[in-house]
Amino acid sequence: MSAGKFETLLQDEPVFWDVEQRPSRQSEREAVLPVDRARVLVCDPIPAVAIERMRAGGLGVDEKDGLSPEALETLIGGYDAVVVRSATRLGARQIAAARRLRVIVRAGVGTDNIDLAAAASRDIAVLNTPKASTGSVAELALGLFLALARRIPQADAAVKSGRWPKKAFSDGIELAGKTLGIIGVGRIGGTLGRCASALGMAVVGADKAAEPVGRFEGLELLSLEELLARADLVSLHTPPSEEGRAVIGWEEFARMKEGVLLVNCARGGLVDEEALLAALESGKVRGAALDVFAGEPPRDLRLARHPHVICTPHLGASTREAQARIGVEIAQILLEQL
Repeated sequence: MSAGKFETLLQDEPVFWDVEQRPSRQSEREAVLPVDRARVLVCDPIPAVAIERMRAGGLGVDEKDGLSPEALETLIGGYDAVVVRSATRLGARQIAAARRLRVIVRAGVGTDNIDLAAAASRDIAVLNTPKASTGSVAELALGLFLALARRIPQADAAVKSGRWPKKAFSDGIELAGKTLGIIGVGRIGGTLGRCASALGMAVVGADKAAEPVGRFEGLELLSLEELLARADLVSLHTPPSEEGRAVIGWEEFARMKEGVLLVNCARGGLVDEEALLAALESGKVRGAALDVFAGEPPRDLRLARHPHVICTPHLGASTREAQARIGVEIAQILLEQL
C-alpha cells in the first residue's frame, strides 16, 4: 500500500481547512464589545474547559443550546464562529445568513449535519475534532460485542424483574478465537483492532481507501466481500457513502456467516434497518448493537425493542476523558483561527 493511502486511512472524516481572514462587520448588538473581539456562538453543550479557554483567550462566547432553525438563522449573522455537536443542523439557509462567519467547528467527528457545499461557497472553514474521541468509541464498540456475546443487558433485566433464568443464558460465546471484521480501518477501527487482538481475536479489515492486500495497523486487509464471508463479528467505522447507500444491506447480510454479531458505532444509515430486522428474525444475525440510527431518536422502535438488539443513544464520544479532549481541541482551533 502506498504512503498516501496510509495517510488517507488515518482520517476517519475529512477535515476542511481554510485560514482566509475576512473582515467582520459590527452590528448594533456587538457595539459593547471591542471592535477586534471575535464572537463565537455555541449551539450545543460542550465542556466548560472549552468555554473558559476561549474567553481567557479573548473571544466573546455565547452559549445558546436548543435553538430552532429559524432562531439560529436570525442570530448567526452576528458571529465569527459557530460550534455544533450532532443535534444542531447548519443548512444552506443558516449559512447564507451568516454574513461574518469564518469558522464552523463540529465538536466530534462527523460533519453530516453541516451543509459543506454551502460553507465552501462562502469560504467558511469547517473543522472537526476526530482524534479526541477515538479511544472512547473503540471501547464502546468492544463493550457492545462483549454484551452481545453474553447477552448481559438481557440477563441483568431478567434478574431485576425477579427471575433467575440461568439456563436461558447458557448459550453465550467467547470472543477469543473469533474473527472480527472491521469496516473502516482509520483511527477508531485501528484502535478497536488492537483491543480485539489483545483478547485473542483474529482481526481483518476492509476500507474503500485501501487495496485489499497485505496488512495495516496489525490487521489483514480484505475486500468487503471477503471480510463478510470470514468474520464472526462485524463492526462499522466508516463515513457514509457519497451515494447515501447503506454499506450493509440485503446483499451484504446474505454474504455473512450464520449467527454473526454486528455493531454500528459510526453513522446511522450505514446499515439498512429493514434488512437488519429480517436478518435478526432469520437467525443470520445472532445479535446487533446500535449506538446510531438512521433517524435519531428513532421513531420506529422495532429494532430497539427486538430481544436480540442492544441500543445506546449515540454515546460513542460520551466519556469524561473524550469530552475533556474535545473541549481543549475546540478552544485550540478557534484561538488559532480567530
